[in-house]
Amino acid sequence: MTSASAARRLHDRQLALHKVERQQADLRRRRRRTWTIWGASLLVILVAVTAALLSARPAVTNETRTAPGFTLPTSEGATVSLSDYAGSPVVLYFNEGAGCDACLIQMQKIEQDPAFAEAGITVLPIVMNTAEQINADRERLGVEAPFLLDDGTVSGAYGVLGTGMHEGLPGHGFILVDADGTQTWAGNYPSMWLEPADLLEEVTSRL
Repeated sequence: MTSASAARRLHDRQLALHKVERQQADLRRRRRRTWTIWGASLLVILVAVTAALLSARPAVTNETRTAPGFTLPTSEGATVSLSDYAGSPVVLYFNEGAGCDACLIQMQKIEQDPAFAEAGITVLPIVMNTAEQINADRERLGVEAPFLLDDGTVSGAYGVLGTGMHEGLPGHGFILVDADGTQTWAGNYPSMWLEPADLLEEVTSRL
């Protein structure tokens, strides 16, 4: 009996040990699965963040060419031609326009900075909107500058269509036309913002 009892106790201990070992193995597997899931999730997040950062990086070019001429109506009923500014540098501000508050606030901050006028630099905002569309947002956001109304012809000539979130619209970019009518710099900003002081520095450094 004693030997049989001892054998049963040994068997029970072995069963208990095997149970503990299985539980520990299961725990290790669960931990590995958890770390694998966390690792995969972190990788997805890192890839998404990296892609977002890369897509938000400005695209700048210093290629030069004769700036395409144009004449466009303004949101206030006048007309403006690029030739009107012959002899003075002009910054063309192509943007998404109505519905893009950041686009209009960008222009608002530019027009509020006296350094542009002091430097003799005119910034012309160009959008593919009707006067009614852009004027509603101008009034709501307190933007004084009239916007030039393009049907896509000028935006296409300057190669800015599809540079933002919408294939058929300009993105958020600036093009410098110097006093001689030469395009000397272009910058597209998917982040939808460029500090006016930084814009002025970009422009004046190329004049």
